Amino acid sequence: MNVLVLGAGLVGAPMARDLAADRDFAVTVVDRDPAALERLAARAPVATRVQDLADPAEVTALAAGFDIVVSAVPGFLGYRTLKAVIETGRNVVDIAFFPEDPFALDGLARDRGVTAVVDCGVFPGMGSVLVMHAAQRLERVDSVLVHVGGLPRIRTWPWEYKAVFSPIDVIEEYTRPARYLENGLAVVRPALSDPELVDVPGVGTLEAFNTDGLRTLVRTIGAPHMKEKTLRYPGHVEKMRLLRECGFFGEEPIDVSGAQVRPIDLTARLLFPMWQLGPGEGDLTVMQIRVAGTVGGRHRVHVFELLDHFDEALGVTSMARTTGYTATLALRMVAQGLYADKGVSPPEYLGRDPRCVDFLLAGLAARGVHYRERIEDVP
Repeated sequence: MNVLVLGAGLVGAPMARDLAADRDFAVTVVDRDPAALERLAARAPVATRVQDLADPAEVTALAAGFDIVVSAVPGFLGYRTLKAVIETGRNVVDIAFFPEDPFALDGLARDRGVTAVVDCGVFPGMGSVLVMHAAQRLERVDSVLVHVGGLPRIRTWPWEYKAVFSPIDVIEEYTRPARYLENGLAVVRPALSDPELVDVPGVGTLEAFNTDGLRTLVRTIGAPHMKEKTLRYPGHVEKMRLLRECGFFGEEPIDVSGAQVRPIDLTARLLFPMWQLGPGEGDLTVMQIRVAGTVGGRHRVHVFELLDHFDEALGVTSMARTTGYTATLALRMVAQGLYADKGVSPPEYLGRDPRCVDFLLAGLAARGVHYRERIEDVP
């Protein structure tokens, strides 16, 4: 089967490596950065092509020559790239964290006979699968609470953070309003709001704040209380809020000595080099999910926990492992016909089928990514 991977970045490249290790797949990777493609081709048997993916028409023409597609483009390109792929009638797995509503493409995907699995990362992604998996075993779901974050293993001043996925998408997390449910009502709060300290076993005390990670779960899980918060080392929130409120994440050009400059472009140029993992540095991914409800008249809580670390042997970041391997396993399920629902499928739809959940958990465990579940019965 001919597989097209769109993007050779921090997550796209490890996904391509994972797929290329499968004898059933012939993998082609497309990116505008020739250096990134050269590094990838030196480590995996993939074909490469230098191309800017900003033009949807070119994406459509490109995708038409393949059997199945993985989209790992930055969020600002995600929606139109996904639409362009669906237009070809090719099945697709997407990890782009775009702001648009993915269900807006559901009708098109059904018309084209396409299975499109979206938001297929760690959270939203595998965490969403597990939320639905828990909900399927409860008679009523009362609440969902998620804490999740990717962090550098070593804290280095001033940011104590490294961008382990698309850096521009990191900034998007700090600017996109956060949506959650409270008493059955939709609540919209600024990103970075309501910071609180959370103790994480094996890591220590982290800072949690509102982000827009629930995505489609606010519509697909019938729980009156749902919230997702991102985790960072303590102190990070105030630094990011200061930059945001002072306009450094602004997208409207301003005049600087006669030149029109978008503040976010300058901020990105300054921050991204400082946010790159250096030689010998590693990262970790942590997630805690609590799905509470009732079954058999008893209050029950399903708790899922993840603590994953940088893969020293393969040189693959934890974020790429937990995000990318979820997507490559979903692609395998689609390719094998294990999951074949037509239309747009957020990851929680996979969680409706225990066979899909087992396939994902087993595949991740085989790659060293282990989710632990425990069930708490409350009198």
